[in-house]
Amino acid sequence: MRLHQGDCITLRSDAGLFQVIGIDGDHDRCWVRQWPLKPQGSPVFEVPLNQIKSPSVSD
Repeated sequence: MRLHQGDCITLRSDAGLFQVIGIDGDHDRCWVRQWPLKPQGSPVFEVPLNQIKSPSVSD
């Protein structure tokens, strides 16, 4: 899976939706925040790339 800044993803440990803020491919890390943003803001946190998966699309 290729990640880009702004992509929406899910985490293996959480069913919520998150937005990719930054990616460090050299260290297999990225920074994400909960999406949609909360009115008071959503904190950014670091996760290993192996904990990321694409969101499920259901119609």
